[in-house]
Amino acid sequence: MLTQPYDKISPSMQARYLAASPHNLVRIILGQTHADDNPTNNLYTRGAEYFQEWIRDGVLKQDAVPAFYAYFQDFRVPDSGELLTRQGFIGLGQVEDYSAQVVYRHEQTLSGPKKDRLEVLRHTRAHFGQIFMLYPDQTSAVDDKLAQATADEPALDLIDEYGARHRLWAITDPDRIERIQKLMAPMKLLIADGHHRYETALNYRDEHPDDRAAQNVMMTFVNMHSPGLKILATHRVLRNLSFFKEADFLQHVRAPWAAEKTESAAALKEALATPKAQIIQIGLATKRSFWLLHRPRRTDEMDVTVLHHEILHGWLGLSEADVREEKHIHYVRGIDAALKDVDQGDSQIAFLLEPTPIDAMAKIAFDGGVMPQKSTDFYPKLLTGATIYTL
Repeated sequence: MLTQPYDKISPSMQARYLAASPHNLVRIILGQTHADDNPTNNLYTRGAEYFQEWIRDGVLKQDAVPAFYAYFQDFRVPDSGELLTRQGFIGLGQVEDYSAQVVYRHEQTLSGPKKDRLEVLRHTRAHFGQIFMLYPDQTSAVDDKLAQATADEPALDLIDEYGARHRLWAITDPDRIERIQKLMAPMKLLIADGHHRYETALNYRDEHPDDRAAQNVMMTFVNMHSPGLKILATHRVLRNLSFFKEADFLQHVRAPWAAEKTESAAALKEALATPKAQIIQIGLATKRSFWLLHRPRRTDEMDVTVLHHEILHGWLGLSEADVREEKHIHYVRGIDAALKDVDQGDSQIAFLLEPTPIDAMAKIAFDGGVMPQKSTDFYPKLLTGATIYTL
């Protein structure tokens, strides 16, 4: 039934989900197109039919009482192997315009994914995935309430294809629910993952101003000060650069930048494993060599922003459209995967980044700024279908 988020489902994953169960949500959230599709029979109408059929047949059943859902994820951090538990809870949050300064974003969005998500929502009138929301609670008061809810056996307990364990408990006690609501009331919310789906909910709300259910969207709330919150780096790998020559590129390296050649990929990984607060470090890998680019960090500078502005746009001459449309660039999780893409694939160059610090990301967002696409990779992802919100 459950899946990874729609935008993380590859064609091979989609095929595996389809084969796994006739009731897998991929049939609704990422349906298949047919040659004879038309306005009355297409992937969106078929998805809506599946949804209503599963409700009629009892495959999906609404819980008897209102609840929050404590959602814990146990996982090992890629590359380091560190074992962590991220804890949050699923509930409804009111859809707010960014101008209200209640919900904040940290990335820009693209129109294509929002159009697709809006069609799914229009046809099904349901949210299947949660918006991943961060809130600042240095006292961990909400986390303490969630921990109390985990004394019983979880309603959901499974391990996903990446080895992450997902556990879910219903919180139905009215007093506990009310206490969590009061603790959360003054919190600012920062979108970690789900910018496109949140803005889709905004658009749907504006289309249906008299629909009270459309005023809310399903969210998973996670304390940004929780020790289990982990951001991974998203590396940039470039291909099809007809003009790229390593020697010419390195001529751009002048003060305040410096370039240090490392003897191996392992040495470059070791250098990047130790972040330096006052220095921007960006790894560079080609098919022939490995380099560490670095310069002093100015106040509040982010590595990913510097990479885009000074190197991708400045040194390589890529336009905003090139990056936005992913004309030459694709995004890779894990240094080893990025290096393999260059060594064994058709990519020419990889830029390796350190993870974005959560405090720095929050400061930019709460100050009204945005970062380049895919500046953050919150791991692991929230499973789609753990809960469903029908309007």
